[in-house]
Amino acid sequence: MKITSVKKRNGQIEKFAEEKITIAIYKALKARKKDDFLLAESLCKQVVKSLEKEKHTCVSVEHIQDVVEETLMRNNLPDVARAYILYRDKRRQIRESKKIIGVEDRLKLSINAISILKQRYLLKDETGKIIETPEQMFERVARHVASAEKGSEKAVYQEKFYKMLTDLEFLPNSPTLMNAGTTLGQLSACFVLPVPDSITGIFEALKNMAIIHQSGGGTGFSFSNIRPKGDIVRSTMGVASGPVSFIEIFDKATEVVKQGGRRRGANMGILRIDHPDIIEFVTSKRKNILTNFNLSVAVTDTYMESVLKNKKFELINPRTKTAVKSIPARELFDIICQCAWETGDPGIIFIDEINRKNPVPEIGTIEATNPCGEQPLLNYESCNLGSINLTKIVDSGSINWEKLKQIVQLATRFLDDVIDVNHYPIKEIEQMTLASRKIGLGIMGWADLLAELEIPYGSKESLKLAEKLMDFINTTALEYSIYLGKIKGSFPDFKRSIYRAQFDALRNCTRTTIAPTGTISIIAGCSSGIEPFFAIAYGRKLAGSSIFEINPVWERKAAKLKLLRPEITAEILKTGSLKNIKGIPAHIKNVFKTALEIEPQHHLLMQAAFQRHTDNAVSKTINLPENATIQMVKNIFISAYRMKCKGITIFRYGSKSSQVLYLGEDFSQLDYLQIGEHFSGCTKGYCNY
Repeated sequence: MKITSVKKRNGQIEKFAEEKITIAIYKALKARKKDDFLLAESLCKQVVKSLEKEKHTCVSVEHIQDVVEETLMRNNLPDVARAYILYRDKRRQIRESKKIIGVEDRLKLSINAISILKQRYLLKDETGKIIETPEQMFERVARHVASAEKGSEKAVYQEKFYKMLTDLEFLPNSPTLMNAGTTLGQLSACFVLPVPDSITGIFEALKNMAIIHQSGGGTGFSFSNIRPKGDIVRSTMGVASGPVSFIEIFDKATEVVKQGGRRRGANMGILRIDHPDIIEFVTSKRKNILTNFNLSVAVTDTYMESVLKNKKFELINPRTKTAVKSIPARELFDIICQCAWETGDPGIIFIDEINRKNPVPEIGTIEATNPCGEQPLLNYESCNLGSINLTKIVDSGSINWEKLKQIVQLATRFLDDVIDVNHYPIKEIEQMTLASRKIGLGIMGWADLLAELEIPYGSKESLKLAEKLMDFINTTALEYSIYLGKIKGSFPDFKRSIYRAQFDALRNCTRTTIAPTGTISIIAGCSSGIEPFFAIAYGRKLAGSSIFEINPVWERKAAKLKLLRPEITAEILKTGSLKNIKGIPAHIKNVFKTALEIEPQHHLLMQAAFQRHTDNAVSKTINLPENATIQMVKNIFISAYRMKCKGITIFRYGSKSSQVLYLGEDFSQLDYLQIGEHFSGCTKGYCNY
């Protein structure tokens, strides 16, 4: 009797599709290096014939799978049957876990993705009950963002945006996923606020920070305009307490205000290298204060040249604009590098290089960045970010450039539409953002892409591909922004920008940014930003709980090489690395090198390669082993300056007791239903992306 329908696990009835059985068998064959589609079709016909003998027109999914297993064994394919059984069991575990979590998921997202969606992204009612599925979240986002389009284009782009999101080809920054289509409606991740040298101005900035944090955004500040400690305060005839004392106030306020009720506040605190209080600022993390801040020193060309030439350097009072002290530049550099080695802070932003690339110098000078350093912004500017999932553009072992082009164009339009539907928390931010229409399109899954192509991270081939890929994305985004400028109008400050003599129209002042993609890479199921793999298997912490994860690209490669064995996985879990495990081919070990196995210089070369083709900046951590020297830190900072990076951050493994990812733990008692922040370019865990 001919089979007409299938009963799914949730009780739904759908039309019987023979090709689904063929595909499932073909995947099991490929997992055992039997790339034979004709064999899969032949086996499928045997399965269907067996089912039809039972004389039922409707069969259950489970029964079909049972017959597939029997057919594979009957055809003397025990390895293929085992692969099919393993996949089936894995899907069963995921379904059961999702039931426990309490989120309906038809997109087949990972348990980690579902966990974090439940925790932070899916809408809830007043009682805390989840009232939308992941599909409905993406539908909400697509509908709201597409409402910026005109007439019939609304429906067209709502469908296109929805497909791009549900296919996980591109994801916007977290506030867009959280707040699109809600009463809050604040969709941007990155903000920079001015901090003037007055009590009124300082506390106005503090108030605005709290409002932004509540809406899900992260804030960056330059405290360089505040007069130094001990300076006079004429209004009270007292003495100033200096910028660090005020940063502490901002830090305490952040502790109280949790972002959108779902995330901790994220801040970047910046002080110019020539501020008289620079040493107090640089050494502040030694005192275990400013726990809600990443810190960066705004370093000038003049200072770096003074370091290289071993000259003295003047510290200048920002109130009087006069030099108050002259110190050896290298002594200060030594302190900066020592503190970075000890605590991971401060990082460095090369402020002159940032302003050389400022697209609207007539509007103002850039003084600060967002919390992870990838988005330099003028005072009161904001920017919304999004990243392309590079695992989705690999086709038969090569990059599908045409598909990438289409994703870049659609993602550029998506991010531009966000600007128009956004609810801005402060009027000044709305004015500045609409005037420049900055967007930040980036990537995630870079390490996955390299591993799929079997290109070692940091190799010449990887650096060459990085430049080619990012140049392609940057150029495509620029060309599409020019097109949008012609049909929708240029950003209002276009005539005051560096582009006025180059193009007739341009929609967005900047187009590309490399962000760390903390939690959105978990949702997408890929590696974060342009970072290498932290480990092939590793632990993840959140509020005292732990889980472990195994890299999915390694799982696929290992299955093909018959290396996905319990004893090998156990060895990997001890160190997170393949390095010392016998039986794994040398070229595979090289492809799956982890962050701490990659030379610091190769980390830096990768950052510089992407920076050359990125409008804004690049979030990238230079990972150092625990035994790294302070001299290594000095070399990295100087090399970053010479390579024209816009900023640089180092992180020595083990230098923070509260780091997010860790190795060599006991995984025997793991809670699989909790999830922490993803390892990213924002290693200190304050990433707001």
